[in-house]
Amino acid sequence: MGNADIAEELVRVLQRPDGDKMLRPVHSVGISATGFFAPSPIARNFCAADHFCSDRSDVIVRFSNGSGAAAVHDGWSDVRGMAVRFHLRDGTDTDLISMTLPEFFAPTPEAFLDFAEMAAPKPYKGQTPWQKIFGLLHLILPMRDPYPGETISPDAGAIQFADENAFAQLGVLQAADIGAPVSYVREAYHAVHTFVVTGLDGTKRWVRFSWQPIAGVLKTDPTEPPVDDYLRQELKDRLADEPARFSLMMMIGEVGDDFNDSARPWPPHRQRIMMGMLTLDAVPVDQDAACEKLSFNPGLLTEGIALSDDPVLKVRVDAYQVSSKWRGATPCPFSRR
Repeated sequence: MGNADIAEELVRVLQRPDGDKMLRPVHSVGISATGFFAPSPIARNFCAADHFCSDRSDVIVRFSNGSGAAAVHDGWSDVRGMAVRFHLRDGTDTDLISMTLPEFFAPTPEAFLDFAEMAAPKPYKGQTPWQKIFGLLHLILPMRDPYPGETISPDAGAIQFADENAFAQLGVLQAADIGAPVSYVREAYHAVHTFVVTGLDGTKRWVRFSWQPIAGVLKTDPTEPPVDDYLRQELKDRLADEPARFSLMMMIGEVGDDFNDSARPWPPHRQRIMMGMLTLDAVPVDQDAACEKLSFNPGLLTEGIALSDDPVLKVRVDAYQVSSKWRGATPCPFSRR
C-alpha cells in the first residue's frame, strides 16, 4: 500500500462514530487566535526562512482538543493541538503543526495505520475495583474510570497496541496521563517530527521545534469533576484582557539521534535555540471564515526549512490534504513546497 492509499485509509479510520465528517477527523473542536511572531536576534543564524529573518510576521493559530468527537469535552484528559500559520512577506504562508505530546505513536506509516485501527473507539467498559487491585498487584496501572457521559474510548485499543509494540509505549503512556489544561495558552506544544533547517551560511541542521508558554504549564485538578466547555471562552476572556505569548524553541540533533523516527525522543541535553516570540492578541469573531475552513499542513514549508526523511511526517502531509478535500475546506496552498 502506497503513501497515498495509507493516507486516505488513515483519514477514514480516524473518523469517530461520534464525530462529524464536515469537521477534521481528529482535533475536531478548536478555536483560532491572531497575532504576530518576532524572531530572536540569532534566529537567522540558524535558519534562513523568511519568518526568522524579517522583523515580524503576522500569524493565525488554531488551538484544538485532540479528540475527533464533535461534542466539546475540554475537561477530559486529551492531547491538545496548536497549528500556527505564518504569513510571509512575499504573500505565501508556512505552517508549524504541534501537539502537547512530545513523541508520536509509530515510526512508519504502516504502523501508524495499525495503531489507528486498533485504537479506534470502542464501548467503554471500565474496570471493577477488584480488577484494579489485581492489576496493581501485577504492577499494571489501572484504567481510569469513564467520564460522565463517556460511552466509547480509544484507551483499551491503544494500550493493547502498546503492549504488543514497544515503540508505542512511551507515547501511549504519556497520552494516558496528560490531563487537561486550564487554558490553551498554558500548555507546551511539540512539533514532534524532525525538520531540516538551512542557515544563511548554507549550514544544514536537523531540528525539532516546540512552543513553550510564557505563562507556564498548568493543568486542571484531576480530582475535580471535568467541565465540558471552558477553553474557548477562557481564551477569549484572556486575550481581551492581555496578550498571550509563547517562545519557539529549536532543539538541534546530533550524530546518533534518530532523525526519521518521531516515536524516539532525543536526549534532553541537546542544544536548544530560542528562535522567537509568538504574541497572540485577538480572537476572530467569525471562526468559520477565519480558521475552520483553513487547511493547515506540516508540509507547507518555505525556503530554509525542509521535511526530513521521517516517513510518518510525509504520510501526514498526504493525510492532511485528504482530510481537507473530504470536509470541503480551502485547499492547502502548497505554493512553495
